Amino acid sequence: MLYRPDVDGLRSLAILPILFFHAGVTLFSGGYIGVDIFFVISGYLITTIIRDDLAAGRFSIVTFYERRARRILPALFFTLALTTGAALILFLPAQLIDYARSLFATATFTANLHFWKNSGYFETSAQLRPLLHTWSLAVEEQFYLIVPVAVWAIWRFVRRAEMAALLIALLGSLALSIYMTERGPTANFFLLPTRAWELLLGSLVAILPARLALRGPANEAAALAGLVLALAPVVLYTEATPFPGVTALPPCLGTALMIWTGRSAPTLVSRLLSLGPLVRIGRISYSLYLVHWPVCVFLLYTTLERPGPAQVVLVVALSFLLALISYRWVEQPFRNRTTMARRPVLFGSALAGLAGFAVLGTVLVQTGGLPARHPGWLATAQAETREGTRNSWHNGTCFFEHDWQFGNWNAEACEIVRNEGKRVLLWGDSYAAHYAPGLEAQAEGIPHRIWQYTQAGCPPVLSYYSFARPSCQAFNAHALELIETIDIDTVVLSARWIDLRSRGIGTLAGTVQDLIDRGIEVHVIGQSPLFVTDVPIISYAKSGGAAEAAWPVVVEPHLNDEVAAASSGASFVHPIAALCGDGPCPYRVEGQLLFYDAGHFTDFGSRRAVRAYFPLARQVPVIAATVAD
Repeated sequence: MLYRPDVDGLRSLAILPILFFHAGVTLFSGGYIGVDIFFVISGYLITTIIRDDLAAGRFSIVTFYERRARRILPALFFTLALTTGAALILFLPAQLIDYARSLFATATFTANLHFWKNSGYFETSAQLRPLLHTWSLAVEEQFYLIVPVAVWAIWRFVRRAEMAALLIALLGSLALSIYMTERGPTANFFLLPTRAWELLLGSLVAILPARLALRGPANEAAALAGLVLALAPVVLYTEATPFPGVTALPPCLGTALMIWTGRSAPTLVSRLLSLGPLVRIGRISYSLYLVHWPVCVFLLYTTLERPGPAQVVLVVALSFLLALISYRWVEQPFRNRTTMARRPVLFGSALAGLAGFAVLGTVLVQTGGLPARHPGWLATAQAETREGTRNSWHNGTCFFEHDWQFGNWNAEACEIVRNEGKRVLLWGDSYAAHYAPGLEAQAEGIPHRIWQYTQAGCPPVLSYYSFARPSCQAFNAHALELIETIDIDTVVLSARWIDLRSRGIGTLAGTVQDLIDRGIEVHVIGQSPLFVTDVPIISYAKSGGAAEAAWPVVVEPHLNDEVAAASSGASFVHPIAALCGDGPCPYRVEGQLLFYDAGHFTDFGSRRAVRAYFPLARQVPVIAATVAD
C-alpha cells in the first residue's frame, strides 16, 4: 500500500475536534464526530492492506494480528499505566472501583459493552471516567475479529460478489443504526452492529474500481464537498443531536469522499491535508486520542469545575506533550519489527500485558478501592449522609430498580400522603422517587392523597423505549391503567430529563397531551440540580467542616426551558431556580448534605425540596422560592 500523507492529514481533522470538544471549547460542540472520521479511515486502511496482501499472495491472519498488536497495544499500555497511577493517587474508593471495572473492560476489549450498560457518553458521570474513550477501540477490535476472515473468504470463494456482500452489510448496519436512534440511543452509540457501517464505508472506498474515479473539476468539487460535510457537524452538532444514524452520514460520507478523490489525482483538499503540520499531528493522533481524555478527566476531578481558558490551554498542551512522548518512545519502537522480532515473544507479551491490567482491575474491585488510602473519607461520608439514602423510597414496592418488578405495585402501600383532596399520582424515575421522603415528612401540610409509582431509568414518557431497560414502555403504559383503576385526577411527572436529550425533550409533549385529553391535571417538575460528581466527594474535597456550602451545577440553563416548552398545558416548576437561584447551588445546610450522590436528594434534602417547590405542597411563585426552614 502506497503511503498517502493526505490520509495522515485527515487523521488530524479527526483528532483535533475531539480534543477541543473534550477540553471544553464551545465552538467544537460536535467535535465527537471525529471518532466517526477515524472509523472510516480505519475501514479504508485495513481493507486496503488485506486486499493488497491477498493480491500479492502473502496474506496471513497471524501477520494481520501482529500488525494490530504492534499498532494498538504499546501506546494503550502506556496510557493505562499512567491512568491507573493517577487513579490510585487521586480517586476515592468508590471512583477507583468504577475505574477498575472499566480497566478490566478495556483490557478485554469490551469497553463499549461496559459503558453501554453503565454510562451514556454524554452523561455527567461519564466526565469522570478516564477510560470512557476506549469504547471506540473496542468497536474497532471487534470489527477486526470479523473483517480479515470475511475479506479472505469473499476473495477466495465469491470475489465477484465482493461489492454486493459489502453493500448488504453496510446498508443493514446503517438501517439498524437509524432504527436505533430513538429506540436505543445508548446502544446505538456504543455497539458494533450499529457502528459497523462507518468502518464498512471505508472498506467500500478501498474496493471501488479505479474506473469510477472522477476527473478534473468534478473531482475537485467532490473533494471540497467532502471537506464541508466532514467539518460542518463539528460546529453545528451538539450533545443533544441524535447520534449516530442519519446524522452520522455527513461526516462519514465527507471522509469517504476526501479519501476517494485523493486516490486518482491530487486535489486542493488533499494538498491541504498533506501540509506538514497536519501530517505530523495525524501521525501522533492515536497517542493523542489515548492520552487526552484522561488528562481532561483528572483535571476536572481535581478542580471539580468546568474548564476555563487556562484549563483548556493546559489540557491541550499536556495532551500533546504526552502524545509526543508516547509516539516517539513507545509507538515507534514497537512498530519497528526489530523490537520483539520473534512472534511468540510479541504475542506472549501482549497477552500478558492485557491479562495483567484485567487482573489489576479485578483486584482493585475486590479490595473495595483500597480504602486505606483515604482513612478520613468513609467516616466523613457516613456522618454527612446519616439520615440515609433511599431508605424511604419504598424499594421493591413503589420504586423499582429491576425490570418488570412494577407488577408488585400496591395501591395501599404506595399511598404516601393520606389526606382528603385531589387524588395524585407521582410518576417517574428515581428523580421522582427522591421526593417521597419529603412528601411523607410534610404530609400534614399537603391536603391531598398522593400515590408513588416510580422505576429507575424510566422517565414518564409513553413513547420511551430503552434496550437497557426494556420494561420501561410497559411500566409507563401501566401508569395509565393505574390512573383509571384508582381514579387519579392529578399527575405529577418528574424525571432526570437530561437523559431525554438524545431522543428529544419534545417526546414529553405527547404524554402531557395524552393526560390532558383524559381530563387529568398535570404538573411537571423540571430537572433538579446535578453536580459534576457525587456531592459527598465535593464536600470532602472543597468545603471542609463548613456547615453551609454551595457548588455550581452542570445543568445547562436551557434544559429546563426545553422541558417547560414540552410541558405545554401543564403546570411547570423549576427546581434549580427554586433551590439555587442564579448562583452556585447549596449542597450542605445546617451541616447536613442535601444530596447523597451527584443529584439524588438525601431524606433531609427531599424535605427541603418539597417545601420549596413541590407543586401541591406549597403554592408559591416557584422562581422566587428559597430553601428555608
